[in-house]
Amino acid sequence: MTLFLITFAVIAIVIFIMAIGVIFGRQAIKGSCGGSEGAECVCTEKCDKRKKLEAAQSQQ
Repeated sequence: MTLFLITFAVIAIVIFIMAIGVIFGRQAIKGSCGGSEGAECVCTEKCDKRKKLEAAQSQQ
């Protein structure tokens, strides 16, 4: 039971610390876009692999 309480307390503290970051308006964690600086991460067209996967799913 002691281990459970210690684990619960540690997780609660971590969640509390993350909440403080949100309260003070810190920016959200963002992906690196594959390491290319300044590149946009928004795809306007699906890649070939994704198109094939969706085509195969729609035929089933």
